[in-house]
Amino acid sequence: MSKSQTAKSAHILVVDDELSMCELLEIMLTQEGYTVSSARSGKKALSLLNQQPVDLLICDIRLGDLTGIDVLKAAKSKDDRTPVIMISAYTTTEMAVEAMNCGAYDFVPKPFDNTELKQTIARALQLRNACNIQEKDLIGKEIEQTLHFGKLIGNTSVMLKVYEMIRQVANTTTNILITGESGTGKELVARAIHDESNRRDHPFVTLNCCGIPETLLESELMGYRKGAFTGALQDKKGLFESADKGTVFLDEIGDLSPVIQVKLLRLVQEKVLKPIGATEDIKVDVRIVSATNKNLEAEVIEGRFREDLFYRLNVIEIRMPPLRERKEDIRFLAQHFIEKYSRLMGKQIVKLSSYAIDLLNRYDFPGNVRELENLIERSVALSNTNIILPDSLAIAAHKKLHRRRWIEGVKNRRFDLEEVKTGVNIDAILEEIEKAYVEKALSFANGDRQRAAELLGINLRSIRYRIEKLGLSPRARMAESDSIEEA
Repeated sequence: MSKSQTAKSAHILVVDDELSMCELLEIMLTQEGYTVSSARSGKKALSLLNQQPVDLLICDIRLGDLTGIDVLKAAKSKDDRTPVIMISAYTTTEMAVEAMNCGAYDFVPKPFDNTELKQTIARALQLRNACNIQEKDLIGKEIEQTLHFGKLIGNTSVMLKVYEMIRQVANTTTNILITGESGTGKELVARAIHDESNRRDHPFVTLNCCGIPETLLESELMGYRKGAFTGALQDKKGLFESADKGTVFLDEIGDLSPVIQVKLLRLVQEKVLKPIGATEDIKVDVRIVSATNKNLEAEVIEGRFREDLFYRLNVIEIRMPPLRERKEDIRFLAQHFIEKYSRLMGKQIVKLSSYAIDLLNRYDFPGNVRELENLIERSVALSNTNIILPDSLAIAAHKKLHRRRWIEGVKNRRFDLEEVKTGVNIDAILEEIEKAYVEKALSFANGDRQRAAELLGINLRSIRYRIEKLGLSPRARMAESDSIEEA
């Protein structure tokens, strides 16, 4: 059934005790082609449900007489196929879990994004109209449409550029430097380059340059001969010799010591090595792919990284974008991790609720994709419904890990308009400012939201929304600020 056919035939019941919300949804959904009825009380909603069936129910959790759970149960008793989308600005974990266990399709937070709500409604109606297809199958088909490149996932323009660059360089012998923050997936890019190349049938060998002591690093890279030192009881091939005709991936290359940099330079230039204790050089045929989360140009200027080695390694640079620059991919990455950890833990978790997706989209993920995976793994482990709810995400705990660093950053930040020349993330800057002002207002108001709202010139509802959006807890933020000032 096409989207237009679904819209023309679908009857939606909106239940909310706020007249403005009913009117907003009626206008918005009528414009989309739906038939819309509304009720401002639970009893009125039950009456309408008894009069005629509906294709979808949108219901607030808190109503004046009954609860949204009561209306949900009534709708499900009439027709278990009816998808119910719960909306609320204030939802307890117990209430959310009860609603999901009673069959709610999704949760959407107030204030909601109109486009996201429309998409949620469309997916819910698609599920109803294809009642013989399981929801997980529908989600799976949607995820299949997401572009995968090796183990990389993402449809955003910045990721498409990465995929195209991988294709262009894969079959060259040129050395590649992959740059980007920790957790962005630099090793996955290196693996994709190898798998796309004519070296794919030969070894792909990885070395984390900061994970091995300098005293052992040379022997790991070059290998050694029997008797070269105490404990060298037999010959051992080094990483480069083991990867002959394949690819060597040097992760965190910026952490190499000056001594090892010198030894690596000759190998990179001439593709020859001399194992410890050997008398003759060995010729190797390897493709070198390096990665770093550091600014190597700055390291060169500061004298911590050899300029000649830098230019040898950085013939072509591939930059992996941080997750905050590709937020449209968050939902698909999260779904991939949900499926992965559901299989590992033997659970039947289908997806994230819209509220949970909204929270993920608001978070900047300092730890990037690796942090998102950690969040989802934890959420799958803790979830007791088939949909991951916001409380399972524990984003607040992750934010706390970065909060002290962020507060110090705001204290020390100097807003220099000249930095626009080299490019800035205006959304991140504005969020820093917003966080700082809201936090300070709450501190001055001793956690009194009404007073803090007055200090900021906004209303109570607006500051509640900002506190939730920014992941702030007034009391906790006050306590943390006090501890930092005392430190």
